[in-house]
Amino acid sequence: MSFGDFLWGMVIFFFWVMYIWMFIAVFGDIFRRDDLSGWLKAGWIFLIFIIPLLGILLYLITRPKMTAQDEEMMNAMQERERRATGYSAAGEIEKAKKLLDSGAITAEEFDAMKKKAMMTV
Repeated sequence: MSFGDFLWGMVIFFFWVMYIWMFIAVFGDIFRRDDLSGWLKAGWIFLIFIIPLLGILLYLITRPKMTAQDEEMMNAMQERERRATGYSAAGEIEKAKKLLDSGAITAEEFDAMKKKAMMTV
């Protein structure tokens, strides 16, 4: 076995793993979505089983960029992250007030920081 054969084998292995990963990700995404009916889910699953690469590519092309369900999941994840890191709007406003008192920022910048902190709550 030459180095070229080994390298070619590694490239093929990489693409098989990538293909399987895409298949699992699309399969999971189809079942996770609430905006698809049962028949549409069955149709997509049938398509990715019968014509796998073309079915996966078609699904990725036709899938909407952001659904309401995706937005809810993203907001929930951000909220969990905020709680885990100990974020609080009052703490951010207090830090901004210290910066204002020290003269590091202007009153307009303080108001903008305060508004931003209040918006993330």
